Amino acid sequence: MIRLKEVKQEERNLLWNIHQKYLYEMTSYYPDKMDTNGNYHYGYFDAYFTERERKALFIFNDDLLIGFAMLNPYSYLNHKPDLVIAEFTIFPSYRGRHYAEDAAWLILDAFPGRWEIKFHENNIGAKKLWEMVTRRYNPTVYRLSDYETVLEFSNQPGCLYEENR
Repeated sequence: MIRLKEVKQEERNLLWNIHQKYLYEMTSYYPDKMDTNGNYHYGYFDAYFTERERKALFIFNDDLLIGFAMLNPYSYLNHKPDLVIAEFTIFPSYRGRHYAEDAAWLILDAFPGRWEIKFHENNIGAKKLWEMVTRRYNPTVYRLSDYETVLEFSNQPGCLYEENR
């Protein structure tokens, strides 16, 4: 069963380590370079442990850590979302089992409000996931560039239609 757990300060190093692997994977889509220590820069990482409005979540399947999500309220569109999915991943060996969809719906169910989700058009898995998950909310689609898309939607009570998951 998929469940979420807020990342605590004492789990910061674990999140740092798996986040670095995720950032490496994202170099398939973004031209980020490693620093001289072999790490990828992520300027807001520490803010997830100091700013209340940011949320870092581990994603578990039962007791097995299978991914993470990082949420914040900072718009890609200069709008005023309640939350944005800044980072989200299910580790590669656990993909293709609907864990990402289940985790995404858990996150959205836990935090009703106005949302933005951005993905790279060449990241076919992310594109498919977010278009499918947000379909029930009739998102407005914004193209930031030839390769980046933002979905904006509300999942506040009364704003979604029923659909079997």
